[in-house]
Amino acid sequence: MPAETLRSFLGDRVRVVVGDITRQHVDALVNAANSTLLGGGGVDGAIHRVGGSAILEECRELRRVLLPDGLPTGEAVVTTGGLLAARYVIHTVGPIWGRHAGREAELLAACYRNSLSLAAERRLASVAFPSISTGAYSYPRVEAAAVSSRAIKDFLADDETVGEVRLVFFSPGDAQAFLKHHDFEG
Repeated sequence: MPAETLRSFLGDRVRVVVGDITRQHVDALVNAANSTLLGGGGVDGAIHRVGGSAILEECRELRRVLLPDGLPTGEAVVTTGGLLAARYVIHTVGPIWGRHAGREAELLAACYRNSLSLAAERRLASVAFPSISTGAYSYPRVEAAAVSSRAIKDFLADDETVGEVRLVFFSPGDAQAFLKHHDFEG
């Protein structure tokens, strides 16, 4: 499914598209991972399936060497992109709605900020994000749109490295919900 751009923001540095995140030709895809980094359902499962075993092997090594207790919510790490069109995968763990003592917005913003920081550190010009935490983790889409767009806007205001942030929605309805509630122009 080719990506269809619905709208762009911040001088075309942010694009909202409908498509399959695993088919995005960008420097890095962001994976809405779980803390184990060992694959799962939804976006996480799709990235691992399409990207192949090299991603899982690097995730296992990260767990063995750096993250024996798993990746904390809001943090991010990088692995190869394996067989994906993207060179890298940035794995981040979003908050589960209602399970973080009112810190959900702070943790969701950290997912976007920390993922973009890793991209900038590696001099990556383009990054594609899914809608982190709005699937199985039940983060309300309206609130997630405002939190994620503010975090991206704030990061890009101080960064020149990342030239394109692509927000990839699998369904047109999810993209339209984001477009009604984003904060790129606020």
